[in-house]
Amino acid sequence: MKSFTLFICLIGLLVCTIGYGQQHTVAGTVRDAENAEPLPAATIYIQELNVGTTANAMGIFQFKNLPNGEYTLEISFVGFAKKIIPFTVASGSPQSIEVTMQPEVVRMEDVEVSQNLQYNATSFSAMDLRLRPIQTSQDVLKIVPGLFIAQHAGGGKAEQIFLRGFDIDHGTDISLEVDGMPVNMVSHAHGQGYADLHFVIPETIDRVAFDKGPYYSSIGNFNTAGYAHFSTKKRLSESSVKLEGGQFGTFRTVGLLNLISPQTTYAPSLYLTTEFFRSDGYFESPQFFNRLNALLKYHQRLDSKRTLDISLSAFNSSWDASGQIPERAVESGTISRFGAIDDTEGGMTSRMNVNARLARELRNDAWTESQFYFTQYDFELVSNFTFFLNDPENGDQITQSEQRQIFGTRHNYWTEHQLLGISAQTELGVGFRHDINENVRLSRTLQRQTVLEDLAYGDVQETNIFAFAEEIFTLSPRFTMTTGLRFDHFTFDYRNKLSSTYER
Repeated sequence: MKSFTLFICLIGLLVCTIGYGQQHTVAGTVRDAENAEPLPAATIYIQELNVGTTANAMGIFQFKNLPNGEYTLEISFVGFAKKIIPFTVASGSPQSIEVTMQPEVVRMEDVEVSQNLQYNATSFSAMDLRLRPIQTSQDVLKIVPGLFIAQHAGGGKAEQIFLRGFDIDHGTDISLEVDGMPVNMVSHAHGQGYADLHFVIPETIDRVAFDKGPYYSSIGNFNTAGYAHFSTKKRLSESSVKLEGGQFGTFRTVGLLNLISPQTTYAPSLYLTTEFFRSDGYFESPQFFNRLNALLKYHQRLDSKRTLDISLSAFNSSWDASGQIPERAVESGTISRFGAIDDTEGGMTSRMNVNARLARELRNDAWTESQFYFTQYDFELVSNFTFFLNDPENGDQITQSEQRQIFGTRHNYWTEHQLLGISAQTELGVGFRHDINENVRLSRTLQRQTVLEDLAYGDVQETNIFAFAEEIFTLSPRFTMTTGLRFDHFTFDYRNKLSSTYER
């Protein structure tokens, strides 16, 4: 009780401090001048007060508790011409500023590093990707500060991720999403949280939001070390074809085709992108790696308040892998550095996604978003970690496989308001995810063809129902307080196909 009373007194003191004097609100929206699309993460800076903020997912920004006076807004976003807008804060109703930004060629200018944003600018855009050599979407993760990846199974397997001292394995402790769809696979045949991003074509990535730590009530499962959420482009500026080639039979082609190119703000857009990649690799046993991707995406501003996105994507990949090798075998001359003990390792995987999202702007800069998605996923991985240790005759090769369907939905509400005189942001959300994972199997195999023994074999069903609420209080231009509450309910069901009787 004493702690609660102290908290109320502290809030009251802050209200009195912040509410002192004539202070007002300035809000606005940042959009692309060519297609009127919002520019999330655009930076808005008030020069005279040395404070700033970033636009939210709908391009909306807001400054509250500003004293009377004349100020200058500086709006910047990579790939767009900077805008300077003078404005005046005076007594009266809240002021609204609509900002449209013109795309321009990126120019190198002086860089000033400062810490004056109200919120962390934890995202990077398509322009950041264009300035780096990116071959797969997994490579994009390396741009996240403090994160690096490693590949040890021929290119088709999800990369090993390391972040903030965490060995995340293939996704156990990081939440990965693409256009709101979860990438992490629960109760996966290879390991909990397995996250394969290879179904994303790098050229379609528009923005990646990221942050570190488990502090975000809106993220939920797997958000232990951090999160990285990908957003694909809503429109293509033009059609294009890319061809790349290199040593060891390496070839990659990407096609981006505008099927419907909008001529007005509310006209629909539809584009198709495809990617094919293949390589034999530099090992003695050819890798025969190939990956095929396709994305069909429809986008339309239904009116000044509502935006609809529908996408269909497909992915298929297969490969051979030479796997790990013992150093003593190389030193003795049994194999070369690029040789293999078991060159029949490898795998195949495929994924098909259907995704629909409807965003709607409400009064007072509030907005909602509803999403429904479906995923069909198949996986098979052949590995050999101990060679002939346990079975000197047939070897220790194992195969992990599964076939999965995912059904999910989520609904979010976001708004900015005043609470006891304090500027506040509220985010509410509910949703569920249901995984039907059939034929989850771990087998001892020979030459990738013959099943010697089933070690585990069964069906898994897992459901996650969640709800969350988060409140961010802006106590001053440099001090914010975040409170959040999240509820997750999980149900699990496992049917053991190796048992003669039904077991849960």
